[in-house]
Parts: sequence; structure tokens; C-alpha cells
Amino acid sequence: MSIKKETRGCTLCPRECGVDRAAGGRGYCGCPAEIRLARAAAHFGEEPCITGLDGSGAVFFSGCTLRCVFCQNREISLQGRGKAVSVERLAEIFRELEAEGVHNLNLVTATPYADKCVEALKLAQPKIPVVWNSSGYESLQTLRLLEGHVQSYMPDYKYSTPLAARRWSGARDYPAVARAAIAEMYRQTGPFVMDENGILQSGVLIRHLLLPGRLKDAFEVIDWVADTFPPDAVLFSLMSQYVPFADRDKFPELARPVSQEEYDRAQAYLAASGIENGYFQDLTSATGEMIPHFDFTGV
Repeated sequence: MSIKKETRGCTLCPRECGVDRAAGGRGYCGCPAEIRLARAAAHFGEEPCITGLDGSGAVFFSGCTLRCVFCQNREISLQGRGKAVSVERLAEIFRELEAEGVHNLNLVTATPYADKCVEALKLAQPKIPVVWNSSGYESLQTLRLLEGHVQSYMPDYKYSTPLAARRWSGARDYPAVARAAIAEMYRQTGPFVMDENGILQSGVLIRHLLLPGRLKDAFEVIDWVADTFPPDAVLFSLMSQYVPFADRDKFPELARPVSQEEYDRAQAYLAASGIENGYFQDLTSATGEMIPHFDFTGV
């Protein structure tokens, strides 16, 4: 007979830390019980099928279940910058963004508040697609809570190796968790669907950020996507916007940008992979210019 340990408190992410956030506890994500937002506004820094001409209604949530050492949004993911809002206010924000004419509601790193996001979506009843924009480090239980409320998933698939995931994101189980999560996302949405203007209405868009010296991860991520899904079923985005934000003394291997050779090899590998639909960024995108101002706009 096996005895399973009972987990109390928060189990929204794969860490299942069990912290009682309602009583003031904070887990690895650093999030309190109340929703905390840093920005809610039209955003033009996503892939074309998300941004379109009128922008994506991006709602940036504070805290993160990974805390990647190279995170560009460290002001909210690592430092916790954010303003507390109620479920009712979050629903109002969704309605306000929709009224502005954005193409979708883009919930950025909202996993620590997934249950409250569902409550707010039930209140707001948006008529535009809802995009779950996440690190890919998601529990199946939480994803199933989102089913029917989220039309499109935009997960990262950051690493193919546990050692890299542990060193830079504190999650050795990340590769296995992300693969299972992405498979569940696809089960919910099926093959991607665009409207007549090329805006994603439903489906999965998988992102991979090129890191310096990590072509092996890029190749293995591309291989997994190509081997797991039909060629025209998911979208894939190869991102080259890495900027060396990590501590250079602690992580010297991350202290340089992605090289032109690395970029060219990754792009060539993607082109030969059989993945038919997606995007890649030019190396000129590797700047901090597209990082939003987390100044509580729209909150």
C-alpha cells in the first residue's frame, strides 16, 4: 500500500508548494493571495497573429513560477512590482481592453492567479479570443481549469535538458512538465485557426528563445515539436531577442548575446524540420526596446 502525501494550500503550478496564500504565505512564485498587475494595455511586441494591426490586450501579472535568471521582465517576475486588484476589477479591465478594439486578451504569466482569472473571465464574458501566455511550466490540473475559457495558448518551451532548467530556472522537471503541458494545450484547442485577417482565434503557438551556447536545446525543441504534432497543426516561434540580463559573475555562460552563427544554424535547422507555420526574429530584436513600461497603465 502506498500513502500519498496530502498537499494543502496552493497547488496551481507544478511545484505544488502548498503555501496558504490567504493566510499571508508566499511560495516560490512570490505571489500573495490577491491578484497583482503591473500593466494592462494594447501591446505590439508579440507575433503578428497575436498583435495584428490593433494590438494585443496584454495583462501583465506579477510574480512567476520560474524566476529565470535572464528574464527581461524581471521587474515584475523577480521583484514583484504590481498593484493589487480584485476579481471584479480584473473583469472590468478585460471589458475595457475589449472595448478599445484589441484583437485578444493576452494573459501574461497569470498561472499563480489562474483560478481568479477564470472567475474574472466568467464575469467579463469576452467576445474576443483569450490567450494564455506562459512559461510552459504548467500543471495539467490548472490547464484543465482553464479549458473552455482560454482559446489560444502561447507557451514557451525553454529547455530540453533538466540541468539547464535547474540552473537557470530552478525547475529540473521543466522539460517533462512543459512537454506534457503543451500536449494538453493542444488537446484542448486542436489545430490552430486564423481569421480572415491572420489573427489567431484558437490553437497553440510554441515559443523557444535562443540562448547563447544552447543550440542543442533549440535543435531538440524543434525536433520534439516536429515529431509530436502534424506539420500544419501548431505554430512555432524561434525567438532571438535574448539580452544578457543574468548576473555575469554567477552565470558567465549567459554573459554574451546569441552569435550570428548560432542564429543562422538555428534558423536553418527550423527550415529543414518540417514545421510549416510560424515565425523567427531577426537578431536586431535583441534589445531592451520592446520591454513594456510596468507603470500600472490600465490597472
